[in-house]
Amino acid sequence: MQVHRDPNNLPKFKNAVVTIGSFDGVHRAHLKILDRVLSLADEINGESILVTFNPHPRKIIFPKDNSLQLLNTLEEKTFILNSIGIDHVVVVPFSVEFSQQDPREYIEKFLLEKFNPSYIVVGYDHRFGLNRAGNIDLLKQYKERFEIIQIQRQDLEDITISSTKIRNALINGNIDTANSYLIRPYIIQGKVMHGDKIGKSIGYPTANVGVNDKDKLIPKEGIYACYIIIEDERFQGMLYIGSRPSLKSNGKPEKRIEVNIFEFNDEVYDLDIRLELISYIRDDEKFDNLALLSAQLSEDEKSARAIFEIEQKESLESIKSSDCTVAILNYNGEHYLEAYLPSVLYSSRLPTNYAVIDNASTDESIEYLEEWHPEVKLIRLTKNYGFAEGYNKGLKSIDSKYTVILNSDVIVKENWLDPILDMMNSDKEIGIVQPKILSLENRAFFEYAGAAGGWMDILGYPFCRGRIFDTLEEDSNQYNTNQEIFWASGAAMVVRTELFKKLGGFDKDYFAHMEEIDFCWRAKRAGHKVMYSSESVVYHLGGGTLDYGNPRKTYLNFRNNLNTLIKNEKKGSLLWKFPVRLVLDGVAGIKFLLSGNGASTMAIIKSHLAVYRGMGHTIRKRALYNRLIKENRINHESNIGRYSGSILVDYYLKGRKKFSKIITQKA
Repeated sequence: MQVHRDPNNLPKFKNAVVTIGSFDGVHRAHLKILDRVLSLADEINGESILVTFNPHPRKIIFPKDNSLQLLNTLEEKTFILNSIGIDHVVVVPFSVEFSQQDPREYIEKFLLEKFNPSYIVVGYDHRFGLNRAGNIDLLKQYKERFEIIQIQRQDLEDITISSTKIRNALINGNIDTANSYLIRPYIIQGKVMHGDKIGKSIGYPTANVGVNDKDKLIPKEGIYACYIIIEDERFQGMLYIGSRPSLKSNGKPEKRIEVNIFEFNDEVYDLDIRLELISYIRDDEKFDNLALLSAQLSEDEKSARAIFEIEQKESLESIKSSDCTVAILNYNGEHYLEAYLPSVLYSSRLPTNYAVIDNASTDESIEYLEEWHPEVKLIRLTKNYGFAEGYNKGLKSIDSKYTVILNSDVIVKENWLDPILDMMNSDKEIGIVQPKILSLENRAFFEYAGAAGGWMDILGYPFCRGRIFDTLEEDSNQYNTNQEIFWASGAAMVVRTELFKKLGGFDKDYFAHMEEIDFCWRAKRAGHKVMYSSESVVYHLGGGTLDYGNPRKTYLNFRNNLNTLIKNEKKGSLLWKFPVRLVLDGVAGIKFLLSGNGASTMAIIKSHLAVYRGMGHTIRKRALYNRLIKENRINHESNIGRYSGSILVDYYLKGRKKFSKIITQKA
């Protein structure tokens, strides 16, 4: 993260996503806004920028008001923002002159000239300029220059309420309560100053910490357990805040911040250190002599060490997580989310992250998630990018080891993820795993989209164990062993997040359908295994995006299947397979026409025309993906799951309509 303190010397920002405000405390209620800024920046390949002011505007506008209590100094604030992932923090020196700008001058000379923003993320009640005359309606008049993302009343009220609760908790010594609202434990940052060394004389040497901002809120006087960070090294200790009533003073008692660092003997004078308050131990007390004070400090140390022991046990428990994010793409699917999301939240015994990537829904999806599932991370995109690019955009902000790509119309069995994660953790060559996918409408049968794992024939036609074309098999445990397959279904698949990103993710030009087959083929060419887990079971409704017989779906399937072949098949094989495929697709078109489905025939014709028009672009993508595969290859290409015969011949000419009838003949 870069911190800019001179607004007249800023770099040229790329696709800037700007938010403006104090962000005092940078607490959990702020995260909804900051996550929006970060996801927007990811979506448009831009930079996230937070503009804040120093000193706080209240100090300039109301100079006689001494009630201001800041949760963060500027240094503390920038430290927390850096940990969140903001690209740039711009600190604007706030002055009377700045506050008295004409509102249009503020927009044109400050916002546009300094930042050239693509998006500005501000509250519905954002005010600026002379007499606070500028508002969000004025900003919207510049919609041809930038887009406005408006933070709603409830979100702003949550920020105000949280800030008030944090301040009240700190004033009353309720550190646990304050920390529950904060992103990280409450921070006091300052420089170590020379003291009178009384602590050292009684066996408890302390570092005296000076805070350079008189408006910084210092919590209730007393003893605290705290962490001390010195030059990026973390120590345990106990903190004293108070005026030292047990010691004689020649003048007016002065509030001190002193910290005793456990197992530490180095000199730290003039160093900047950071304190993270963990728990309140006791109130400040007056002792009759130093011996009694020393005895009490010994008890305080025992209390602090007991607190750290409990905290470390809790931290170890929290480490036991699945390191996995279940990511559901949504577009106007509120009814699916209401019906199916509750089951998904029980995907693993271990703590698991859940995210919904929303493709600019126009229904009540967002409102439903915010009201009923605040535990689910919401990644909001600005338009409907489709399945392929929607996941590419959304997964930019996901950094867990594994990502579950899961359709919104899927119900899962409890803890279905655990066998898959066990499988992937035990074999680093496994890049992708699919569960058993059964039909939600008829749970005894496999579901069209994936069934018991995908295969591909010699000409690039995909089919499944448990489903050949329109013939679905009943699940009679015939596919109850874990096996390597050729492709996994996008309805439910687990992928190594890093692998997904390094191999270029889904091809965004696909929009939807067959992008998972294309990606799995790339992964296999890079030496990764694609597996089927029979112990994991989900139920898929199917046809949630487009009905299986929809001509648009036919167009996407035929177009994307040909492009998948062009990008992945070996050159020598492609020279004869591609012409054969064109002929066979023509036969399929005639079949549709004779059956009265002329719309699907036209869809095939249009798909071929699209392939011809985009041939140059597809060949360039082939070169790009070949480079990515080469850079990330871990083993030789695996052809397991590739059938050396023609599924068309077996199914239509020989009448073999079950997977077991085909692979026993020729695999």
